[in-house]
Amino acid sequence: MGLILLSWLFLPPIFKSLLKLSFFQMQAPALLVSSHVRDIQDFWALRFQSKPALIEGIRDLARLNAAYELRLHESEQLRLDLIRLEQILGLPSLPGYRYEVARVARRDMNGWWQQIVIRKGRNDGIRAGDAVLFTGGVVGRVREVGPHLAVVDLLSSQHIRLAAVVEGDDRPVSYQGGINPPLHPPRGRIQFVPSDISSSAVDTKRILTSGLGGVFPPGLVIGEIGALTVGADELFQAGPVTLDSRLNSLREVAVLIPLNEERER
Repeated sequence: MGLILLSWLFLPPIFKSLLKLSFFQMQAPALLVSSHVRDIQDFWALRFQSKPALIEGIRDLARLNAAYELRLHESEQLRLDLIRLEQILGLPSLPGYRYEVARVARRDMNGWWQQIVIRKGRNDGIRAGDAVLFTGGVVGRVREVGPHLAVVDLLSSQHIRLAAVVEGDDRPVSYQGGINPPLHPPRGRIQFVPSDISSSAVDTKRILTSGLGGVFPPGLVIGEIGALTVGADELFQAGPVTLDSRLNSLREVAVLIPLNEERER
């Protein structure tokens, strides 16, 4: 074991990258099969539900569909208003995106890794660095991409750092994931918050994406901040960020793919 570790330390980085990539590709078929088997199990579990439970579930789905249809109409009206204002003011159009919906094949939640593997990859137009979202806001960012699978660093991962803003304020702050033990709610940390912004455990504030960096559009929900503490310089504050608890149990996500990148392909 010691010899293997020593040889790994002295291997050139290019060989390490090739070994890591080949191992990921070897895992891909098993991950895809196990994910599809879980979907089949869920299907047959629903088939054996009682009729009253199925009727109640259909009613709940009908209510959700009605609510989503209303939101779609509102979004379409907002899009038309935005186009009209851009034409009046002569502003350039915002970059367009499309959503690539993908099922979650595996979750790695421990002190070292906060990531998921999704059942879509390079063949579906996904690239490393693409933003990943769900109904509650930001999920994370694509780190590795294979032909049929992609690895996504969750918002709670230490590998995620992005520019954000406190809701109602346009000054950028810094968000970074943290160390999240298993079976604990996902959390991150915010830094460089101006000293005149107040937040407490009772009066929490949301933090949103700022749009800086070009990966995440502005206005997406990251999490909530509670009590802030002033740093040694007494100019900026820092504090923990409570993330959406659904990050640990996601079954489906949407990858945000810029349309201009697709045209370049």
